[in-house]
Amino acid sequence: MTTTATAPLLQVEDLRVAFGAKTVVEGVSFSIAPGEKLALVGESGSGKTVTALALLQLLHDARVQGRALLDDGREPRDLLALPERQMRALRGDQIAMIFQEPMTALNPLMTVGEQIAEVLRLKRAMTTAQSAQEAIELLAKTGIPEPARRAGAYPHQLSGGQRQRAMIAMALACAPKLLLADEPTTALDVSLRGQILDLLEELRREAGMAVLLITHDLQLVRRFADRVAVMQQGRLVEQGATAQLFNAPQHPYTQKLMASRPERLLDEHAAAVPGHAPALAAQGLRVSYPVPLPGIRGWFRKGAFVALHGADFAIARGRTLGVIGESGSGKSTLAQAALGLLPPPQVGGQVAVAGQPWQGRPAADRPLRRVVQVVFQDPFSSLSPRLTVEEIVGEGLLVHAPEVAAPERAARVRAALAEVGLTEQQFPHLLARYPHEFSGGQRQRIALARALIVEPQLLVLDEPTSALDVTIQKQVLALLQKFQRERGLSYLLITHDVDVVRAMAHEVIVLKDGAVVEAGPAGQVLTAAQHPYTQKLLAAA
Repeated sequence: MTTTATAPLLQVEDLRVAFGAKTVVEGVSFSIAPGEKLALVGESGSGKTVTALALLQLLHDARVQGRALLDDGREPRDLLALPERQMRALRGDQIAMIFQEPMTALNPLMTVGEQIAEVLRLKRAMTTAQSAQEAIELLAKTGIPEPARRAGAYPHQLSGGQRQRAMIAMALACAPKLLLADEPTTALDVSLRGQILDLLEELRREAGMAVLLITHDLQLVRRFADRVAVMQQGRLVEQGATAQLFNAPQHPYTQKLMASRPERLLDEHAAAVPGHAPALAAQGLRVSYPVPLPGIRGWFRKGAFVALHGADFAIARGRTLGVIGESGSGKSTLAQAALGLLPPPQVGGQVAVAGQPWQGRPAADRPLRRVVQVVFQDPFSSLSPRLTVEEIVGEGLLVHAPEVAAPERAARVRAALAEVGLTEQQFPHLLARYPHEFSGGQRQRIALARALIVEPQLLVLDEPTSALDVTIQKQVLALLQKFQRERGLSYLLITHDVDVVRAMAHEVIVLKDGAVVEAGPAGQVLTAAQHPYTQKLLAAA
């Protein structure tokens, strides 16, 4: 424990938050000591993020009651009662927040370096040159490679993990006394997750910074937090020291959370069907991207960055290949090649779906588009907000089976949704609803129904559970395993979550810098890894 006997840095008393007639946080009380790490856990919709936003007065349409006393070395001040001018001075200085979704928190019209430097100029009165250099150093501290170059990049030019690290750098710019971290490592691989935790721990030791960690990652909580507070439906149901709460949870809801580790429910003996080509196979798969050359050479020709080289693998019918590796290792590139989304000049070697190679021409590739479908990482951005559930799920039938009449198509949409656990009984007028009316887990079920309605042989699963809390994650994985057993589906599973790989994969390949450094049966790779890089990944999980 790192708590001290001094007065709390933050004392929250009877916090209540309501939107109109609906109360979403009710009677929440907790304290954080200087330098303490408190984790706030619970399912999506439990009120965790709303609690943090209320403390910063960032809920403009809400009715907020209670007290939140911040001891900044002078007279304790009630954060909930301060005028906006004083709160503006506190935000980023005394209290900073790392938001869950960096693409919505970062300004798309400014480089990440400029955004960090702006905070330093406003809060620490640095010159333009000083703030620019400090921004680069902060990016380097968070583990971003080539920080000077990345400082000049716009948010859309960075990977999800790099954007998250840029957000963290911005939050830490003024060395705040209290950091509110809302899912700060969701988009990061296991190694980078460890780096960020080490960084936060270092800052806590150096500056006495306290951390309120909001997360659904229980492994992260176990490793990082001093104490844990559990929220359910807007109420705190249990608080205690981390070790005590994990070893002997008292409340039934806490017990349910602790039991939500993914289960392995696979057909372990599923094997290649004689006469059937692999669902996906690659030989010598190589992917390169054109890059500008420096100086006058760049006027006449481009160089090439090899993102994937020499990959060999095959996925038999009814089996799952798990692909793990750090950000930038080539996982997303491999997925794009598998989906036939890269232009032929960039792809070398052979990649075939159900024995048929991609042609690189829309008309020629259309039949394969029905054979392979994809479930994306983020259920919030992968579904069009302008389309109804019927239009989203039925879109594949319009493309691949236009002969199906509208009434039959609607019936198939209902059947697909029922298979993933969404029915008219639960959601009246289900087909006419829009994505924003559903939770993250429900949206991922809709995305799964969209993929399954065309009866594919192969699903590419790109971090399918990273945005979901632990209980919903377990449900989605169980659903995927059920469909694999019943339909003989094959999965290409891209993930940085080792627990998900343990639950889902028959075989595993490990990517590093675009090369396969280890491959084999999941049990062998995950329990007796031979390559130092694989051992490092597993140790960090």
